[in-house]
Amino acid sequence: MAISTTIKSIQDIMRKDVGVDGDAQRIGQLVWMLFLKIFDDREDEWELTYDEYKSPIPERLRWRNWAADPEGMTGDELKDFIDNTLFPGLQELEPAGDDYRGVVIRNVFEDAYNYMKSGQLLRQVINKLQDGIDFNKSAERHELGDMYEQILKDLQSAGNAGEFYTPRAVTEFMVNRVDPKLEEKVMDPACGTGGFLTCTIEHKRRNYVETPKDEQILQKSIHGVEKKPLPHLLATTNLILHGIEVPDQVKHDNTLARPLISWGPKERVDVIVANPPFGGMEEDGIETNFPSAFRTRETADLFMTLFIHLLREGGRAAVVLPDGFLFGEGMKTRLKEKLLEECNLHTIVRLPNGVFNPYTGIKTNLLFFTKGKPTETVWYYEHPYPEGYKNYSKTRPMKFAEFQTEIDWWGTEADGFASREETEQAWKVSIDDIKARNYNLDIKNPWQGEEVNHDPDELLAKYEQQQSEIQEIRHQLRDILADALSHNSDENTGGGAA
Repeated sequence: MAISTTIKSIQDIMRKDVGVDGDAQRIGQLVWMLFLKIFDDREDEWELTYDEYKSPIPERLRWRNWAADPEGMTGDELKDFIDNTLFPGLQELEPAGDDYRGVVIRNVFEDAYNYMKSGQLLRQVINKLQDGIDFNKSAERHELGDMYEQILKDLQSAGNAGEFYTPRAVTEFMVNRVDPKLEEKVMDPACGTGGFLTCTIEHKRRNYVETPKDEQILQKSIHGVEKKPLPHLLATTNLILHGIEVPDQVKHDNTLARPLISWGPKERVDVIVANPPFGGMEEDGIETNFPSAFRTRETADLFMTLFIHLLREGGRAAVVLPDGFLFGEGMKTRLKEKLLEECNLHTIVRLPNGVFNPYTGIKTNLLFFTKGKPTETVWYYEHPYPEGYKNYSKTRPMKFAEFQTEIDWWGTEADGFASREETEQAWKVSIDDIKARNYNLDIKNPWQGEEVNHDPDELLAKYEQQQSEIQEIRHQLRDILADALSHNSDENTGGGAA
């Protein structure tokens, strides 16, 4: 039975269970079981490779000892074992010396949840997984990777979980252009399901890994942070699928919850590739981790401030951002000024509508910058739809091959992109022109006539962006007024005491 058929039949079984409600829960349920099955398959491999290998999981909790036997536990006994023995046991695992596999498993199960209520249906699902997936068969490993990619795509229609998936074509292009070298430390501080990290792994293996020692260097060079439980579980499983033996560099945390100044020189990275969540607001107090000039509750803006800080001198970044960042004012103006003074923002690729459908219709941009030298010229490249397309959809997604024109045009940063030429798709703008525009980077293609935009999604997005900025100004005014009243009150109190 094909793996995709196995997964479909598992999801059909889950739909019969009263405890599993909706796609996001179904995917969460599937992936924690898939994680344990894949980990058990990897342990078979490690036991053959390493004479002294010892499982971080207690014998009774290993997949092979409670799940693999199709005639094993079922019904209430199985349900009770999973809820009251398996999960608590996995949530208490500790590292064994230098082996952090136990910590990886503990972090994965920290916020995982068994949604299924029926022990009989659980047994059916487990048997399907056991019978239908063998990670140690190379053909199945490849198919499992394709199937996992489909699971991540399915998240796009699973409510808020959709924010964690960036189309494969976009991640491949961004990684291709920043070209992380073997020993370079690569980080995605908002890594979602790990798409940028797995693209980086594939890129390094394809271009730079030649020996087992190279592979070990690669294994230690990939870093990510994700604050939400489901995407963190998905990312960890994704890295194991891509051959990372101990993916303990993917932390379950909120990168923004740490004061900016606490990120020291030793934590600087060579490359950042990221699609920070945009349109969202952080909880009260998170903004106080940032300097006052860059305080906001808007998630994407806080991440951009962090990215600039985290890059070492000469470090490179590729980041997905919405149009609102380009034309936004107030704190966004100060942030863009900082970006252009501290980094060379050499390229902005403007993507067409629909790249992130159905999650959002907001127009997005890919920003490429290098830290250490101020910007002198920003090149824009407007990515067109393929011939015959008016939009992208689930059945007609963006393809990596579409970016070949950008790749052919790109040139090299070493000579200041001297080979680049202006075309109907590409144009450049000097830093003086950008300063004259008060750092408004929303610069239209001069080769095309000005179009009146009637797209309701874009107009609504622009309206929401403006409302967000108005709200931000209100918060700032409220804080200024509160400080002034407090200061006035203190003076009056001081006068009375005298």
